[in-house]
Amino acid sequence: MYENENRNLNENTNPEGNMPETTVNWTTPKPEDSRNQGNNGYGPSYGNSRQPGYDPIYSQQPVNGGGQHGNGSSSPHRGPKKGTWVKRAAGITAAAVLFGAVSGGVMTGVSYLGARMTGLYGTTTAQVQTQAQIPQVAPAVTTQNSDNAATVAAVTDVSGIVENVMPSIVAINDTMTVQQRDFFGMPQTYQAQSSGSGIIVNQTDTELLIATNNHVVDGAQDLKVTFVDNNDVSAAVKGTDSASDLAIIAVQLQDIPSDTMSKIKVASLGDSDNIKVGQQVVAIGNALGYGQSVTVGYVSALDREITDSSGITRTFIQTDAAINPGNSGGALIDLNGNVIGINAAKTASTEVEGMGFAIPISKAQEILNNLMTKKTRVAVTESAQGYLGIQGTNIDASAAQEFGMPVGIYVYKIVEGGAAASSELKEKDIITKFDGQSVTNMEELKQMLTYYEGGSTVTLTVQSLVNGAYVEHDVQVTLGTKPAADS
Repeated sequence: MYENENRNLNENTNPEGNMPETTVNWTTPKPEDSRNQGNNGYGPSYGNSRQPGYDPIYSQQPVNGGGQHGNGSSSPHRGPKKGTWVKRAAGITAAAVLFGAVSGGVMTGVSYLGARMTGLYGTTTAQVQTQAQIPQVAPAVTTQNSDNAATVAAVTDVSGIVENVMPSIVAINDTMTVQQRDFFGMPQTYQAQSSGSGIIVNQTDTELLIATNNHVVDGAQDLKVTFVDNNDVSAAVKGTDSASDLAIIAVQLQDIPSDTMSKIKVASLGDSDNIKVGQQVVAIGNALGYGQSVTVGYVSALDREITDSSGITRTFIQTDAAINPGNSGGALIDLNGNVIGINAAKTASTEVEGMGFAIPISKAQEILNNLMTKKTRVAVTESAQGYLGIQGTNIDASAAQEFGMPVGIYVYKIVEGGAAASSELKEKDIITKFDGQSVTNMEELKQMLTYYEGGSTVTLTVQSLVNGAYVEHDVQVTLGTKPAADS
């Protein structure tokens, strides 16, 4: 009778704890240098427009005038006169001057076009040299061209930026319980090691708070973080939100060695609403569990909607910076060293290259702030764990779409004498949040309850059917304890 539920048959939990891999079929062209190489064939269309092979010197008519001479009778050709040679020499000189002028005009036009296409026209020599000599820690060098348009030089060395940000990034490793169905559809459970990444986002009087993905810590049992100096410290989940795939974990300050504390710092969070396609970015994370690694790329697309294996659609920043298993929860940063995204997923296929996705930090900020206020989860003994007293089933994304219902936990029975029976929770309600944290299935709800003692009061966010439409409201429930017969 304790929180029975029917797991979705289409769940596909990754036993290695890696990131969910979507199966998107589109491809995005690789970013290309917008500058043309050389003159790109523009030279011939500028300057002299005459036909090829035209010779201004030798295309003139004969100076002698033909067969008529003197009195009109024919006479033998006696060669040009002296004055004629002078005129011809003057013509040759004038043509040479004209050819030089035309050639100079052509080269000026080509040079002007090339400079316009590289954004350097009207830039002094000193400015061009400054663009080429970019300091390691500088985000970019911006100059103004003759059209008053900004020209930004790409950074080829990001070591200074990485050195500044790396103390804010941690590796996350844990042992987790994986549940999936075997070939015959029967549920099976086993232990697995997983790895991910995190970003130090806040520090309180007692805890260091780290942002990561929910799927990195989902089902974690022995959570540890590794700081920049390779020191490992135990951590605990503070808050999770499965709908947005975000989580906050906490490390007690008293557990962190003083030497480590002197080497770490809180990350600087940027504004993802102001980033642009084509902007250069850096991804940092614990790729494949080997430790922190760095990749560099560009913002490939914004507001990219991706649907995961559970049918939940989320909006991401798309980047061609390599994001691999273990990078989940790591940082996507701009060239000022600000976190603009939390790396979350990649598209993996033999037909796909360079498609990684990050949760925009501006959209995640409010959720993270809420999760930071939650009580750090410390598992209580089984006999003291909170008891809700319901029986429910999962409404996944496909069922929600088919039947017009919210994603969550459908309450099909309230146990008589249980905690829910004394609350305003009703049968046929759909639970979407527990204590302000999104829950999408009974397993998540049962896991939440392992951190709450009986007698504590929690808030459930539920959707109730009113006049043919679902209406959201909150329900207060004082948790009971598990009946001895069900232990």
